[in-house]
Amino acid sequence: MENELLQIKDEALEKIEACTSLKELNDIRVLYLGKKGPIQEAMKSMKNMDPDQRKTFGQTSNKVKQELSKAVEDKKEVLEHQAIIDKINSETIDLSLPSYKLDQGTMHPLSIIVSQLEELFLGMGYQIAEGPEVESDYFNFELMNLPKGHPARDMQDTFYIDENTLMRTHTSPVQAHTLLAAKGKGPIKVICPGKTYRRDDDDATHSHQFMQCEGLVIDKNITLADLKGTLEVFARKFFGEKREIRLRPSYFPFTEPSVEVDISCHHCGGKGCAMCKGTGWIEILGAGMVNPKVLDMCGFDSKEYQGFAFGIGIERVAMLKYGIDNIRDFYNDDLRFLNQFQREE
Repeated sequence: MENELLQIKDEALEKIEACTSLKELNDIRVLYLGKKGPIQEAMKSMKNMDPDQRKTFGQTSNKVKQELSKAVEDKKEVLEHQAIIDKINSETIDLSLPSYKLDQGTMHPLSIIVSQLEELFLGMGYQIAEGPEVESDYFNFELMNLPKGHPARDMQDTFYIDENTLMRTHTSPVQAHTLLAAKGKGPIKVICPGKTYRRDDDDATHSHQFMQCEGLVIDKNITLADLKGTLEVFARKFFGEKREIRLRPSYFPFTEPSVEVDISCHHCGGKGCAMCKGTGWIEILGAGMVNPKVLDMCGFDSKEYQGFAFGIGIERVAMLKYGIDNIRDFYNDDLRFLNQFQREE
């Protein structure tokens, strides 16, 4: 029986060496080392052997199986390497062929608006300031002249983390940080774009998370005329050279006097239509002269320095500029909507 095993081994090794494909090699492996192979059949006779013969035959059969298994693995490695070489030799690359066109993504419309605002105001000598979205009550409210008990502090409007920590409700706290860092010395010209948060029911025109871009200018002899001129440049840059603005009296705790800013309707040219509700004007932002109390609290001498501030709603500008009627479109990640926008160079 041992001689028979050695003959099977020699026969199998010869066939393994002669293999030219991985499929042929696998067939030989199954033929000789499988459960129905000749080695396994020969081992069934061990039950009729005496103990000494069984031991010797078992050692021989295990050695034969190990040698055949190693030969199969060695041959497999050779054939796999040869298969790679053959594939490389059979494939050619024509460098003269045109490449595949790669789809390019587009900027999000809100990112486009922020980028355009930054370019506009950087060109006017402003700097970009940033601040934390998780803010303290002191910076978000108190330094903005919002005393305890003011309606804007109501829990229905603000996401409070604890009694003194909240998600900022506007980007005005960045102005407070900037004023304090200046230590009472002007001039200051900054814009502060970023996300803000309020407890609001989401619908076509409202969202609990939205973006603002605050502007702040502090210097000597700043007047409301400077504010109006700045906002006229903004309106004509974003909505067309023929756009006009008007200022209406309003109230904000951190500005005095305060104004609401309207832009002439681009749809009817100020004649009155459904879009502007027949008035010829569309409200776009709030602004005003910085309240002297805010200047004093932030370390500036309000008798020497004056300033103006304005707050631009990024979604509001984008909706007006692109004719979008549902604020939720900005946040639904619908590529059919987002792919419509291209960065204007």
